[in-house]
Amino acid sequence: MLSIDRAIVDAIVAHARRDHPDEACGVVAGPAGSDLATRHIPMENAARSMTFYEFDSMEQLRVWREMDDRDEAPVVIYHSHTATEAYPSRTDVSFAGEPDAHYLLVSTREPDSEEIRSFRIVAGVVTEEKVRILDAGVDPHAVQSYMFGQSPATVDYECSGR
Repeated sequence: MLSIDRAIVDAIVAHARRDHPDEACGVVAGPAGSDLATRHIPMENAARSMTFYEFDSMEQLRVWREMDDRDEAPVVIYHSHTATEAYPSRTDVSFAGEPDAHYLLVSTREPDSEEIRSFRIVAGVVTEEKVRILDAGVDPHAVQSYMFGQSPATVDYECSGR
């Protein structure tokens, strides 16, 4: 399951909307060896395409070196689909080179809503996972009894399986 802060998701969606109709892309870095997505890094789609994304090679080198210097890893690799559902294409699968990363896709095909889904892609096998959006601005214990033991700081988005 991908757990990610609402502010980061909002920034990713804003990036996807800003770059629409081209696909947007980027990374969310976190401490190496963890699954904690903490630092949003929007990147340039060098392909400038409505159907394909490609990190600029020099920007990717700079970002990966910066992550190394900060003892970080790419926890989330994201991009948008502008006319199709948020599901990895054959091209997305073939280029997925970070087996430990969550691949987050945002569909911006509908102007008034976003479809957000996350996948693990390892050796060409796509596995969808739940996305839990955390709200860092909410005390998870503030209304614990009212929520009958459910944390008010999290939202699980169940996605249809493939």
